[in-house]
Amino acid sequence: MSSLPEKPACRTPSFLVLNSPDPPAPWHELTGSVKHSLLSHGKKLGSFSKCITLASYALFPVLQWGRNYDLKMFRSDLLAGLTLASLGIPQSIGYANLAKLDPQYGLYTSFVPPLIYAVMGTSRDIAIGPVAVVSLLISSMIQKVVDPSLDPISYRKMVFTATFFAGIFQASFGLFRLGFLVDFLSHAAIVGFMAGAAIVIGLQQLKGLLGINHFTNNTDVVSVIKAVWIAVHQPLHPGNFLIGCSFLIFILITRFLGRRNRKYFWLPAIAPLLSVILSTLLVFVTKGDKHGIKTIKHVQRGLNPSSAKQLQLSGPLTGASAKIGLISAAIALAEALAVGRSFATIKGYQLDGNKEMIAMGCMNIAGSLSSCYVATGSFSRTAVNFSAGCKTTVSNIVMAITVFIALQLLTKLLYYTPITILASIILSALPGLIDLREACNIWEVDKMDFLASAGAFFGVLFGSVEIGLSVAIIISFTRIILNLIWPRIEILGRIQGTDIFCSIRQYSVAVRTQGLLITRINSCFLCFMNANYIRERILSWVIEEKDAMENAKERTRSVIIDMTNVMNIDTTGLAAIEDIHKKLASLEIQLAIANPGWQVIHKMKKAKLVDRIGRSWIFLAVPQAVEACLALKRESGHLC
Repeated sequence: MSSLPEKPACRTPSFLVLNSPDPPAPWHELTGSVKHSLLSHGKKLGSFSKCITLASYALFPVLQWGRNYDLKMFRSDLLAGLTLASLGIPQSIGYANLAKLDPQYGLYTSFVPPLIYAVMGTSRDIAIGPVAVVSLLISSMIQKVVDPSLDPISYRKMVFTATFFAGIFQASFGLFRLGFLVDFLSHAAIVGFMAGAAIVIGLQQLKGLLGINHFTNNTDVVSVIKAVWIAVHQPLHPGNFLIGCSFLIFILITRFLGRRNRKYFWLPAIAPLLSVILSTLLVFVTKGDKHGIKTIKHVQRGLNPSSAKQLQLSGPLTGASAKIGLISAAIALAEALAVGRSFATIKGYQLDGNKEMIAMGCMNIAGSLSSCYVATGSFSRTAVNFSAGCKTTVSNIVMAITVFIALQLLTKLLYYTPITILASIILSALPGLIDLREACNIWEVDKMDFLASAGAFFGVLFGSVEIGLSVAIIISFTRIILNLIWPRIEILGRIQGTDIFCSIRQYSVAVRTQGLLITRINSCFLCFMNANYIRERILSWVIEEKDAMENAKERTRSVIIDMTNVMNIDTTGLAAIEDIHKKLASLEIQLAIANPGWQVIHKMKKAKLVDRIGRSWIFLAVPQAVEACLALKRESGHLC
């Protein structure tokens, strides 16, 4: 076998590739991520006082926008905050009931977390407090470990502990820039999960709407329907159903009117609070609580009590609490970021995802120490906040102060509030969680995404919240793994008259260069999962073309692998490239590598693979590799 000549052409591009500095170590990248999270836009560190100042501005955005805050903005925020409170107070009480907690814990969660978020968050519009999906998630998972009806104290302790872990996870995601972990819950999975959860929540509200005493703790639709079927055959007071349905219709009508005319945005916002006031007066005047109408009864008065001593950070339930906290953290972040980004896009400003995670984490850690459960951004309340003309997060402060006043002065008035009205308020908020239009759009655009959405929906509906999430994540991971195992490998051709090389399958005008096989690996990681597939695919093309070409002058003399998309490589990937090189060399075919990534060329040099392939056969771009290979072909033809 004759030795292939070394081609010295294009030394400058090869020099650039081979003499690039070593990439940063993982530890340096991690510390850089932390510094970027704490310092605005990764500014350089100066004196200690400057470092503290930069970190303060990064952690507390209020220090930046607060300098330009004026009375006109405050008027807008005051109106928005009061409107927000009128919706948030009754919703908070209802969501506490959904979370199997006493009503005051919902109000606690609408007091401390919004105050923390107001000084740390980057969204101007998001409204913080308890939400339906997280309330369902908390109750459905914790009641499998501790029954709230038999041991309410242990149940509350586990709720606060799970909230503490949720805050720790959320803050860690932001501090170490691990937000991609939340992205494993894809948009399609969230759409399906929310829709399934909305139906489950709606069915569970039949307990309050019908005034049922005994109800199932299971969240699957079969168990809930069975419990309702048994209950309706028992003696029930029709007053509960009549009050609940009447005010549900009233709330839905006000929402319809508010959507028809934006001038009446305040009408659907105040409708829940008005419903609570009117239904409470009705029960008080008629003494309905003595005739079968179920009421809230006692609500504890006063500011959030400390719950620091109730956290169970050691013991047999710590692991379960951490697991529930992690799942709650992911769902809460996914909902909050989706809501925040939607309204930030409308107003035309940028939301900092990592700072949002840190803010959410800090507010939930503080909340766990002050008798709150997991809080996040609510879509319905954020929409009201936006419509009311909020300018900054001061609207959250106004809402929190209003909740504080309610905790101090109005809790005794809630004694006669019927539970059925809380069910009506929750039911009225559920249609916003079911997005049929988006589900149809997902089906049209990507069938695999729709499969993940449907998996989450039916998993929640017929299994449990955990099963729905697990199914969605498994489907999403399966898709990722399949794409990693069988990446697209394209044969490239040149667009005539240019130096542009693209897929001959996608672009019919792209023409292959005679004597060259130019391939591109469309995978960011050449690793043990796909290295063998890539090696066999490239070599099979070479062998097929060798057998098909009868004319020796037309046979493939060079193979170019475009590694533009390959960001990293492991030892199995290096071995695959070396196998390709050896096989091609035995066939007297030259291998050329174009545009290897930073980590790729670093590892190729460490493994001495660059020397075995030939330093002059590593190129910065495909056109330079093609030029060198054509020169080799002409030289080989001349030698023949």
